[in-house]
Amino acid sequence: MTDVPDTAPVPGPEGPRRPGEPALATLGLAAPRDNPDDSSPHAFPDGGTWRTEIPSVEGPEALAVVLKESSRLDVPVHRVSQGSGVWMLSDAEITEMVEGCAERDIELCLFTGPRGTWDTGASARSDSGGAGLRARGHDALAGCVEDALRAAESGVRCLLVADEGVLWSLHRMRERGLLPADTTLKVSALIGPVNPASVAVYEQLGADSVNVPSDLTPAHFTEVRRVSGVPLDLYIEAPDDLGGYVRMYEAPELIRRAAPLYLKFGLSRAPGIYPYGAHLRDTALDTARERVRRGRLVLDLLARLGAGGGMSPLGSRLPGPLHRFPANPKD
Repeated sequence: MTDVPDTAPVPGPEGPRRPGEPALATLGLAAPRDNPDDSSPHAFPDGGTWRTEIPSVEGPEALAVVLKESSRLDVPVHRVSQGSGVWMLSDAEITEMVEGCAERDIELCLFTGPRGTWDTGASARSDSGGAGLRARGHDALAGCVEDALRAAESGVRCLLVADEGVLWSLHRMRERGLLPADTTLKVSALIGPVNPASVAVYEQLGADSVNVPSDLTPAHFTEVRRVSGVPLDLYIEAPDDLGGYVRMYEAPELIRRAAPLYLKFGLSRAPGIYPYGAHLRDTALDTARERVRRGRLVLDLLARLGAGGGMSPLGSRLPGPLHRFPANPKD
């Protein structure tokens, strides 16, 4: 495990400063003091309050770009995730990604497919959005389970899900030893919960991290943290199909309110690449490179504001104890 030197400025006696704070204070425009009750009481089991994630790393070539750029720009990476699905990768490609991540002690998370938006049903394309990315019918559920088993056999230990039934099924499989006990289950932003009760339900169903929508307010995160300590994943910059929000200046406050938190470095104003194939190669590699650079910008901002401390050690991946529904109905 490699530790990254903490080069962030030492916070003042009252903690990290807010953007523009000293100058605005001289103008009589100082922001109100933080309410200590708003701060999350939770952390990762290693004591850290935040980790990093590079999303949409769709294959070995994109992973190689991310690894190269993260070294060049000194961007610590705890997790990389893929969005097209296990079924869009060959066995050799999965193995190459597993080995590449293992060399750098990075968690690799692969999406389980299929999903409703690629299915024959029309509801996902209706104005209401229908069932969205959820797995339609037994066959789609079975496909997600097959993806999970195949990925696990190749050494993948983090699976991304977009359906409550898939999540519950994979959690029960993990409890029964059908998946390795150290497998982590990550809920996709595409079905992310938006209130404290729903976040708690996903935790109970087996989620080890939950990607919440990128438009939740700081107050929403405080509400969530009063009922659940499950790690949250949040796009600091979101893809356009998730809103296109750019929340870099909010990063310190988001960490304070939502810890333990994965900072996801997405990319707005970029073409969609799911499901990925060689016909999208240039776009996938260019956007992978830029996501790492966006990460560097966020880390630099945290350092300038004295908020760069609290990062989990590299190689950390497990969420710590979480609350679950009984996996066996007889329990």
